[in-house]
Amino acid sequence: MSGRRIHILGASGSGTSSLARGLAGALGSQMFDCDDFYWLPTDPPFQDKRPIDEREALMQALFLPRADWVLSGSFTSWGRLIKPRLTHVIFLSVPAGMRLARLRRRERRRYGARIDPGGDLAAQYRTFLDWAMSYDDRGFTGRSRHVHESWLAEQEVPVIRLDASLQPAQVLDQAIAALDPATAEA
Repeated sequence: MSGRRIHILGASGSGTSSLARGLAGALGSQMFDCDDFYWLPTDPPFQDKRPIDEREALMQALFLPRADWVLSGSFTSWGRLIKPRLTHVIFLSVPAGMRLARLRRRERRRYGARIDPGGDLAAQYRTFLDWAMSYDDRGFTGRSRHVHESWLAEQEVPVIRLDASLQPAQVLDQAIAALDPATAEA
């Protein structure tokens, strides 16, 4: 399955990065994450946005011209150089409660007690969870289901929709099967 340039998107906590790592490994490709291009490196992370022209230049230098790659995250408002190179889009859905539980576990692993009340990242953690849980709010103008669904409707490449509430290995198997033309013909 060479010549695949796959974008995986969904709500924060839906498993886009995990699926992208697994899919890249299974396909012998490389995985990239939009956050690595969108955000400048800071401590704590995710504080300062990189200008769009710098994001595009980094992506152009690191992976866009390649024949194969898997990109996780969301670039709906700034990915003008990425969209024409895509061969497939995978959209992950998962119930909000499950996403919240995943996000809490992930942030606890990353930051430990720093996110506890009184910790130096407590306010940032609360703001992040509020932002992430706004995904299904139709009026939310950030990264949201409404924005993603509108973007997906415009795609000219195959859009694969997967239920990410399944075990990661099951989601990976479904993604591989959906990308494999021989499976689709059977």
